Amino acid sequence: MSDALRFVDITEDQLDAVMRVRARSFGVMAAGDREQWLKDARVFIQDGRYVGVADGDEVVAAARFWDFEQWWSGRRVPVAGVAGVVVSPEYRGRGVGSKLMRGLLQRSVDKGFPLTALYPATTVIYRHLGYEFGGGRYRFSFPAADLRALGGKEVGVRRAGPADAERVLELVGESHARRRSSGPLVWPLKEVTEWLADEDNFAYLADDGFVVYSWSGSDLCIDEIVAGSEATARALWATVGSGSSIASTVHAYISPDDPVHLMVEHEAYKDVQHQRWMLRLLDAPAAIAARGFAPDATVEIDLRLEDPDIPGNGGDWHLSVADGAGELTPTQASGDVLKLGPRGLAALYSGTPLATLRGSGLASGGSSTADASLDPVFAGPTAYTLDYF
Repeated sequence: MSDALRFVDITEDQLDAVMRVRARSFGVMAAGDREQWLKDARVFIQDGRYVGVADGDEVVAAARFWDFEQWWSGRRVPVAGVAGVVVSPEYRGRGVGSKLMRGLLQRSVDKGFPLTALYPATTVIYRHLGYEFGGGRYRFSFPAADLRALGGKEVGVRRAGPADAERVLELVGESHARRRSSGPLVWPLKEVTEWLADEDNFAYLADDGFVVYSWSGSDLCIDEIVAGSEATARALWATVGSGSSIASTVHAYISPDDPVHLMVEHEAYKDVQHQRWMLRLLDAPAAIAARGFAPDATVEIDLRLEDPDIPGNGGDWHLSVADGAGELTPTQASGDVLKLGPRGLAALYSGTPLATLRGSGLASGGSSTADASLDPVFAGPTAYTLDYF
């Protein structure tokens, strides 16, 4: 790798160069998307969340990260959502991608994010840097006529718009806290307002729920649906299904555990789309402290963590969980303790059973008693997201 390669902050003057690298990685951007891309890029630049690798003065790789929050067992945890990772073809396979991502990880740490997540184009580089699968994005498809028949006519439903953004966020928060959700992202109010203002989206609001959907070719597609009661769920799904005379199929980005799977007469079609995303802990004590846990889950156990890229995570730790909260404190462990690297820790945090981690070589040491005590602590509903970023 050239000595001239250096990690840099992307500047506005370099956006044309980034776009050229992007075209070689993802294809040429549609003309209508360029202005929005530039608008978003300037926000990332202003906040120090757009970084790259330069060879001399030439940008040869770039990436940015969103300032998100993510639900983990019903509590919101700040997460750096990595996106737009691009490397010029002639620099691939030369360590440039690793240099870029290591710099991005450190920048995310410096900005106080306890977690980072991404959708991988390839898992190899990200696993090498400590990421592991955390959950999935699921799209299920239903016969529109089945949804139309769900009822809920007693529930009042009205059109929603940008003025309802705060209420939509309130409903999302109430739903994920109640269901102890893991994985969904929390978008800033500004982004939610723009989403509801988009004329291509159709939004409807009830007292305790909402739905946002749009056309997808000749089908309909639900971006998000939240309901605080069975009656509201039926009303909102039926509102979308009312288009069955034109659209025979409704696609929906929802959890695999969504109640609609138990309400519709026929099961969802077999062609479920599933995109997996990866997670990494940047600050293990902060990530544990921010995460929710089942109210009745308790554990007192020593762990030994190894993390060559973020040394602050390494060492011996005592994990304590009680009353829905967790704490990770430094300790001097003795005996044969459970050992985890960054991938194993990310997978455990996401609810992967220890038997799976041991079977894949991501966990070692400790005892079956320790496994039996840890699994219920991190277990919960399937981790999922609704958004691709």
